[in-house]
Amino acid sequence: MALLVGAFLALAVGLFATATRLDRDRAFYPTVTIVIASYYALFAVMGASTDALMLESVVIAVFLAFAVFGFRSSLWLVVLALAAHGVFDLVHGRVISNPGVPAWWPAFCLTYDVAAAAYLAWLLKSNRVRAAT
Repeated sequence: MALLVGAFLALAVGLFATATRLDRDRAFYPTVTIVIASYYALFAVMGASTDALMLESVVIAVFLAFAVFGFRSSLWLVVLALAAHGVFDLVHGRVISNPGVPAWWPAFCLTYDVAAAAYLAWLLKSNRVRAAT
């Protein structure tokens, strides 16, 4: 169920952003990437784990850097960051022990990330959104 909901929501958000022209602003998908990456910090706080929060903050900083650099240069880097975060979701539990992460989250976030990356890639390939500044 989490897999289907993640993919459905990513496509729904993408289609809504396109229909309302929110994604005409190049900052939209980099901002989505930053928000997606920050959820693991929220879960660390919910799980009352300072160690997890510190480790998650390092990972968040990497995704934040990709989002900002992608915004300033090419949104293809944001596609890469979203897809990479999906891969990170696959291995997260083996890399960082974060007691606040819901059991369903990795599967949900994996499919959300990959679907959002695919949707943004489609927008870029079809020239509906400009890749570079």
